[in-house]
Amino acid sequence: MAFGWSASALIKLRAQAIELFREGIAASDPGCAVASALNARREIIAAARRVTLIAFGKAACPMARAALPFVGDKIHTVCVVTNRENLAEIDGVQVIAGGHPLPDEGSCRGADAIESAARSTRPGDLLLVLISGGGSALVCAPAPGIALADKIALNEALIRSGADITAVNAIRQRFSRLKGGRLAQLASDAKMLSLILSDAPGDDVATIASGPTAKPLTTAADATAILKRHDLFEKLPPTLRAYLDGSAARMDLEAASFDHVENVVVGSNAISLQRVMRSAGSDYPVVVKADDWLSGDVSEAAETLHRLAVSAARQDGPLAIVSGGEPTVKVCGNGKGGRNQELALRFALLNERTSIRRPWVFLSGGTDGRDGPTDAAGGLVDAGSTEWMRRLGGSPEARLNNNDSYHALASSGDLLITGPTGTNVADLQILLMR
Repeated sequence: MAFGWSASALIKLRAQAIELFREGIAASDPGCAVASALNARREIIAAARRVTLIAFGKAACPMARAALPFVGDKIHTVCVVTNRENLAEIDGVQVIAGGHPLPDEGSCRGADAIESAARSTRPGDLLLVLISGGGSALVCAPAPGIALADKIALNEALIRSGADITAVNAIRQRFSRLKGGRLAQLASDAKMLSLILSDAPGDDVATIASGPTAKPLTTAADATAILKRHDLFEKLPPTLRAYLDGSAARMDLEAASFDHVENVVVGSNAISLQRVMRSAGSDYPVVVKADDWLSGDVSEAAETLHRLAVSAARQDGPLAIVSGGEPTVKVCGNGKGGRNQELALRFALLNERTSIRRPWVFLSGGTDGRDGPTDAAGGLVDAGSTEWMRRLGGSPEARLNNNDSYHALASSGDLLITGPTGTNVADLQILLMR
């Protein structure tokens, strides 16, 4: 055990980190958030002739369940789309499963159902839209002339490019019949209330799920520039390049009215982070917030957090460092992993070069319980993690170079596995030291 630290001390630190992570998830409980928002807006529901309810994203099922008691006697249509891991029964409602992180045929069925429901609204109606993270892939409505295969290729390229979520969703908006405010325009005669669980920096409603109820982020020219900056434009399927160059893609919504729309963020990474900080304070007198939104390349994020930890370790007494956000990973290898797993692995390797000379644990996890295309939410490492990896799993550096953080962490018993959580407010990082 590094520096003679006891196993019991590390076990306690690890258990505390996991408990704080779970508290952060609970702070953005989607059902409670929706119920609170609708309780404060009962007059809007009372004034509506009919209510059409649309819910999509990883938290769609609990959000829809929470909303139904408020609107049950006025329901005209209900449409719910979520991912397979979070699929749950809702009495009297057909729930459609879409693909994530890549769209599939279910994503197209879900989009068609949402489009039909929105088009069915009339003056005097209320369209209640419940949005959560993952909605960009789960609802796939390709613009005319674009095939599902083209959208899948686009999404896969964006995920692997290292582009941040704002840039990714700015691109996705350009090729959709629903994203970038187009859902709102389908129901322009009705009142629209959109309750949003945010997984985006700054809780920008134009970014979350690619902003179906908000003005679009970019023009077609902006999207082309982003694609070229990330060396993706020439790699796009010809149909997508042609679409961006065509007149349809240049039909922007800058002049469209969104006066009928109220967008309300009901849960977010910031809310979860506040809960973590408050709870950590009972055992850790010093709680440091690392950043408002952890972003940029995962290697830079790991270095920032490790540098802060080394500096903070010079203080006396227990302390915690917390952050939230979504760093990016540029995938060059063919291994298995996700941004949180890679962040944890990089942090452990950095500690080999410059040691935090105190007992510590570092957790990085996705609040939805899934990190990349894996069954893990992220990773939880300590000073002994890389030693165990070398004993049982080979070179952690080689694993990292192949983007194979999953198997590196699995070999040392450091995968963070929670199962689907029913919410999605980006990632949380928790560093505890004694």
